[in-house]
Amino acid sequence: MIGARTMFETRSGEKLLETDPATMPPDGHVVFIGRIASPWITREACPKNMKAARETEQPAHLVIDPLYRDGLLGLERASHVIVLSWLHHAPRQLIVQKPRHATEPKGVFSLRSPARPNPIGLHVARLVAVDIDTGRVDLDAIDVLDGTPVIDIKPYFASTDAFAEATMSGRDEPGPVE
Repeated sequence: MIGARTMFETRSGEKLLETDPATMPPDGHVVFIGRIASPWITREACPKNMKAARETEQPAHLVIDPLYRDGLLGLERASHVIVLSWLHHAPRQLIVQKPRHATEPKGVFSLRSPARPNPIGLHVARLVAVDIDTGRVDLDAIDVLDGTPVIDIKPYFASTDAFAEATMSGRDEPGPVE
């Protein structure tokens, strides 16, 4: 956890959990199925979200471990995928955060910050190519540091995963599609 302490500073108004989830006994037996190869090696250089990552026009890829490569069979049919990652540099004890852009602190579950009890990243990316033999999954972009562990990959279904009417009060989000 040394990396988390050096990458994230504490801001006024923030609150920590009494117990760091990283020190608690495991209960889900989550395994990493591979790693993300991205151009980002520092937090400062890493895009803050997938929109910003796409704007850099820097591709990325996943390298899936041999044990899990058969699970890629049929994935090439998808135009986009959901990648779940483990944001291993993020602190896990920060429960109330004060984002730089916000005037008031906010609870972790109302934010997309990587600092959270279970630092799981969710990334929707365009699938470029799949090579089952090498375990390589090419993506249009990614918004995480090089070497970030992969928890899972799922196909993105626009028919069930997209909600045109979704909004977040207080954010500059487009309104419902008429």
